[in-house]
Amino acid sequence: MKIEQLVVGDLGVNCYIVSCERTKEAAVIDPGANAKAILDKIGDLKVIAIINTHGHADHIGANKKIKDATHTDILIHRDDAQMLLESRLNLSVFLGESIESYPADRILNSGDTVNIGDIILKVIHTPGHTKGGICLYTDGILFSGDTLFAESIGRTDFPGGSMQGLIHSVTEKLLILPDDTRVLPGHGPSTTIGWERMHNQFLS
Repeated sequence: MKIEQLVVGDLGVNCYIVSCERTKEAAVIDPGANAKAILDKIGDLKVIAIINTHGHADHIGANKKIKDATHTDILIHRDDAQMLLESRLNLSVFLGESIESYPADRILNSGDTVNIGDIILKVIHTPGHTKGGICLYTDGILFSGDTLFAESIGRTDFPGGSMQGLIHSVTEKLLILPDDTRVLPGHGPSTTIGWERMHNQFLS
């Protein structure tokens, strides 16, 4: 497995390109902006999925351009699917923009898997930042979206947010993972589950 990271957009979203080194198949996680840079990084990989960890504009902004270039499917949890289509729901309208995506080609639910060549990404539904927020887990690596950050957690003051729900998601679904699980969040630096268990003030 190979992971490429790009920081995209004004809000500094971590976009990840996850690829199988044997088959050259890849998934793009959270292409929030800067489509050209993402496509340049993709190179000759065969993109078979665009996965949005949730429906906020800063995580979906380049969906259309990446899909147009790669002719692949957009995947998102069912509870955030409508956010792809409405600037009011994805909050871009409040930033003076009107960001909309193509609709989802595949609806995700907790426990689903996304196969990228030899890589199996397991979907973990982690509501709290949004109702349909997800994390993706594979082989000791967690793509945590805006659920869990290094020594922090996602905001819950947007529509659909719930602090109680987010804390439950993190403690009951993420902290059960091994301590050495590497956490790759939607913003900011990476961390580990063990570090967050010991040092995340929001989880104490």
